[in-house]
Amino acid sequence: MSYWSPPEPRRVHLLVVDEGVDELKPLLETLRGAGYRITRAFDAMEGYRRATTLQMDLVLLDVGLGSTDGFAACRLLKADPATADIPVIFLTSSASLEERLTGLRAGAVDYIVKPFDPAEVMARVEIHLALAESRRSRISPSTQSASPPERPATNGDGATGSDMDRMLMQAAERLILADLSHVLPLRELAARVGTHEKRLSRVFKELANCTVFEFVREARLHEAHRLLIESAMRIEEIAAAVGFSSAANFATAFREYFNCTPSACRQAGVGRRAPDA
Repeated sequence: MSYWSPPEPRRVHLLVVDEGVDELKPLLETLRGAGYRITRAFDAMEGYRRATTLQMDLVLLDVGLGSTDGFAACRLLKADPATADIPVIFLTSSASLEERLTGLRAGAVDYIVKPFDPAEVMARVEIHLALAESRRSRISPSTQSASPPERPATNGDGATGSDMDRMLMQAAERLILADLSHVLPLRELAARVGTHEKRLSRVFKELANCTVFEFVREARLHEAHRLLIESAMRIEEIAAAVGFSSAANFATAFREYFNCTPSACRQAGVGRRAPDA
């Protein structure tokens, strides 16, 4: 008997997002034979919409899905409180370390390289379902028995426009904050979260009242402020760590924003933002 006892199969709903048809037949037959309920999607955004609309227990997600890849769908799922706890397992034909790390950083719990054995996928599915169930069991009984929060009426895509905008912004913020020293260009940042640069710019302006560039600049300055107070890094090292091209540019931006120099901030242990003009 397996150590990982799968949950009652008839209660488990899996979402499989993959363009392939023939290559998935053995896996789908194995999963259905075990009693799992299967929902299919054939592109990243369709998968994201179905996950937000239907009650899923786990997502099997291909990486290569056309113009919007599986990484973007995973980032959106992890940015949405309604789907953030759903385990995501990536399926891919690439075995590169960089791609595996990208998937794990996007929020996936596992990575399976094609061609795969259906029995291996089944074992991993059972493991991650058991782990998810274990996490849920640690929640208080009152929370577990409560009904899920009521979601606003949707337009048929699984999320309202405002919901989707918030998810896009949160996913973009996570990408930005994950590596302030190498923030992606706006076009690539938008593509990574499954949208285009005009929409992402509008979302930041409407929800954060700033441009993407302004958000990045403020995030860099606040992280630099924290490092000045909490670390022993040299000012030049901090400037590079948060993405400034030179210590001089960093010092100028820091002084304009906090109304003190980086050195004075470190000495005083506090920083004060200049009042708005």
